[in-house]
Amino acid sequence: MAFSKNKSQVDEGLKSELAKKGIVTTTLNELYNWGRRSSIWPMQFGLACCAIEMIATACARYDIARFGAELFRASPRQADLIIIAGTVTKKMTPQVVRLYNQMAEPKYCITMGACSISGGPFIDGYNTLRGIDRFIPVDVHLPGCPPRPEALLYGLQTLQKKIDGQEIAKTPWYQKGLKREYAIPDLGPKGLIPKFNPEVWQPREDDHRKEKYGSPMITGKKTKAPDLDAPPKQPKAPAPKPPKRSDDASPPPQEA
Repeated sequence: MAFSKNKSQVDEGLKSELAKKGIVTTTLNELYNWGRRSSIWPMQFGLACCAIEMIATACARYDIARFGAELFRASPRQADLIIIAGTVTKKMTPQVVRLYNQMAEPKYCITMGACSISGGPFIDGYNTLRGIDRFIPVDVHLPGCPPRPEALLYGLQTLQKKIDGQEIAKTPWYQKGLKREYAIPDLGPKGLIPKFNPEVWQPREDDHRKEKYGSPMITGKKTKAPDLDAPPKQPKAPAPKPPKRSDDASPPPQEA
């Protein structure tokens, strides 16, 4: 995640000397970002086993309240952070996108766990989405299966660093003509329609997973894991057919 830190035009030594006299110098951007990063309100929303780790982060042992993010809101209208904690199925994807659209600006997204990032161990399942970033923008990815509460706290700190680099004049939600509501996919007979949001995600030209693992199996079960170190198999040439002989016909039966 790329972000830039705001640099004050006031000399740091001068600011330190003024602070000793009880004079605090700051900028409007610093006040704006301080208020945003210190009052992140996540949505009370979980999908699978990663939500247990998210709940543990809010308990007394890890205490996410130290970062000002303990107010888990039950309504997307009052939340500015959605944590995609767990496996996103294709049946649940429209609901996730709808909740993200209902959140007020500025809003952020953290994907927690391998399942929400790429599908995880269920990547070959017909009902699992291979990453929620196909439909909504993601600010921080937290890999793991599941990531520990310390990882979520680190992801929250990383998001706070990104918020610190914002400028009021350049933030996207204050620009004219901004489109922050994304198309909600429909569950059709052959999966989601559309399969991805082109404004957020573009498919790769080369599918490296398909080269290693082959096409996902629709029916049946895999008998063993693929051997990635084995050389590629060469296709066998078809065996030549023997030419037909004229004397192959059986002789007519003789009368006794």
